[in-house]
Parts: sequence; C-alpha cells; structure tokens
Amino acid sequence: MPKLKTHSGTKDRVRITRNGKIRVAHPNMSHFLQKKSGGRKRSLSGLRTVLHAATRHTIKKQLGA
Repeated sequence: MPKLKTHSGTKDRVRITRNGKIRVAHPNMSHFLQKKSGGRKRSLSGLRTVLHAATRHTIKKQLGA
C-alpha cells in the first residue's frame, strides 16, 4: 500500500508542540481589520490550542503524526 501524502493546507496552518498539543492561528485576522476593535484584534492574535478530540485526531491523521 502506498504512503499517504501530508495534507499541504494543514501543514501550512498547524503546528504540533513537543508535548503533542496542536496550535492553530485564530481565524478572522487576514483582512477587514479596520472595522475590528483593538482589543478584538489583540485577543485574536497569537495561537490557540485545538480542544476537540475529533479535530485533533483528524489533524494528526492529515499530518501523518
């Protein structure tokens, strides 16, 4: 059976920490930033940890981890 390729979109958007946690950037931070308040932009900046087990399983499967 052939090896599965890594999902390129997931590879670009997701990072797995040393402890195996999945870190993803918040959505809604690419454009239309003028109408968002400063506090909203600050809270959306940075990375967040994926919490749902089903989502974690899917992402790790796509990355081949």
